[in-house]
Amino acid sequence: MYAEQVHDYLKTFFKETDCEIVSDEGHMLSVQLTIDMDKRIMNRPFYWQYIEATNSPANPARLNLITDRTKIQNQFLGEIIHFGSGRLHQIFKSTKELGSFVRMYQHGNEGSKMLTPYFCVNYKVSYYCDQTKEVLYSLGINLINGEIEDNFHEFVTKLALKPTIPEKSFCLQYIIKPKRALERLDSMIQNIIQNDDHSWAEEAKKRWDKELEVLDYFYEGVEEKPESYEIEKKGLEERFNPRIKVEIINGGLFFLQ
Repeated sequence: MYAEQVHDYLKTFFKETDCEIVSDEGHMLSVQLTIDMDKRIMNRPFYWQYIEATNSPANPARLNLITDRTKIQNQFLGEIIHFGSGRLHQIFKSTKELGSFVRMYQHGNEGSKMLTPYFCVNYKVSYYCDQTKEVLYSLGINLINGEIEDNFHEFVTKLALKPTIPEKSFCLQYIIKPKRALERLDSMIQNIIQNDDHSWAEEAKKRWDKELEVLDYFYEGVEEKPESYEIEKKGLEERFNPRIKVEIINGGLFFLQ
């Protein structure tokens, strides 16, 4: 499921940034980057400085991104991308830079129609200890009746959306204000985290305790511990201490039929 989420996210991202999707095999994307996107995510500033200084022809990169390594026999065919990978982190960063909030309207179906407002927020929840896990959540709330869709991104990617209001359409005035909607979605994310399996944190604490035992063994019998002991102990805390971070990637206001 997580691999599918990454794949759908990447496909939407590259389409929205005008990058050509050369091939899509469901578990691997081949994408021709634009010049702008190459500069944003490929980390080769010296190349672009040379191109611009010499007025040479630009050659933006083509990426082969493997989103599900279990379906690839030869993993050298492309770059494996997953939650926590550096490339996906760069793409998240570019998403924030390019536009953290959108306003979109559903098109299609002839005749007059009323459009219902939805407020969407895409969250990234990161679980940290000596190992890292990241999960995406896309939540959308109906601003008329308060119903929440817990996989909103997948839902709206199937719709025909444009940044302009379709003809003969009327947007319903929302009852729930966006500020209140954000509070409700934040509360839902907190509930999801609280009800999640936290055995990973307990296991990290056990590994932490074992590492402390080893550290104390080396300093056994030393009455006044040296500064190096405190430094190493602090390092273990930073490495193993379980913590959770919640970030908003982006969001939007959607008017749907």
